[in-house]
Amino acid sequence: MQEAFINGRTIMKLVRLLGWLALASSIAFPAIAADVKLGFITKFPVPFFVTMENAAKAYAEAHPGVEIIYGQGASATDIEGQIALIESMVTQGVQGIAITPVDPTVTSALDKAVAGGVKVVLMDNSIPGWENAAALATTDNYNAGKIAGAYLKSVLSAGDTLGIPEGVPGVPALDDRVKGMLEGLDGLAVNVVGRNGTNCTEELGISVAEDLLTANPDLKAIYAACGPPAAGAARAIKNAGIASDKIVLVGFDFCCGEEEALTAGIEDATVAQFPAKMAELGVDALVRAIGGEDVPKLIDSGAALVTPQNMADFK
Repeated sequence: MQEAFINGRTIMKLVRLLGWLALASSIAFPAIAADVKLGFITKFPVPFFVTMENAAKAYAEAHPGVEIIYGQGASATDIEGQIALIESMVTQGVQGIAITPVDPTVTSALDKAVAGGVKVVLMDNSIPGWENAAALATTDNYNAGKIAGAYLKSVLSAGDTLGIPEGVPGVPALDDRVKGMLEGLDGLAVNVVGRNGTNCTEELGISVAEDLLTANPDLKAIYAACGPPAAGAARAIKNAGIASDKIVLVGFDFCCGEEEALTAGIEDATVAQFPAKMAELGVDALVRAIGGEDVPKLIDSGAALVTPQNMADFK
């Protein structure tokens, strides 16, 4: 009888312990416990966003309960394309959307999605004044721009001329790259001789750089706020027959031809983002938000200066 009493008491303790462990498990991992269906939308088909999509696919493979539908705009200004993708994914029953928005205009479609219970995580750039996102996973573009500015300060002198092929004026992430760069100059009085949009395309990067070089024969530096225009500026410098030691070229993104420009000695430095990390953090935050967890509103994926000497570390 004593042995039976001890065994019964032991069994009851085990039951209570197992119940507690089950409860603790359900609290610790609510986001991964259930299957979720997500939409993943990037801006347009360049290596940066392809890398993001591949990282999202890797996340889904590592988390069998996560299903992701993918979509991509046709260009850096494809507003209607992104709106159509948002609406289509909502129709397909996604519980969350991770998106790199091309323009604040897409908020109308995102608001409808949120009203229907869909969680939204922004990636790469924010939508100023829009409060319905669960989180923003991004490079701190202002601080990343300051990295470029600090480099330019180290190689330029007061009074030197600087041309700026911008990205898409009005897109906060791209504007911050320029504002941060100017702040990073830290009081060095350079003469900014041109700021022109490129839509983050190589073709417009070539055109803007050619105009800068023609109008300013003594141009000392070019800062391009996106990878493709940086590669375009490198081509314009080469086509103009300008020696690489006569002009400083700094880019942003370390993509889309910048590696070749750095190797050739035409581009001096660029700022690398970590798109794979950005996508992984963004999707993970979305899954957790759907599971009821509180997630940080701002998730910084980091940035670093790349030069010909260290670029092998960033491939």
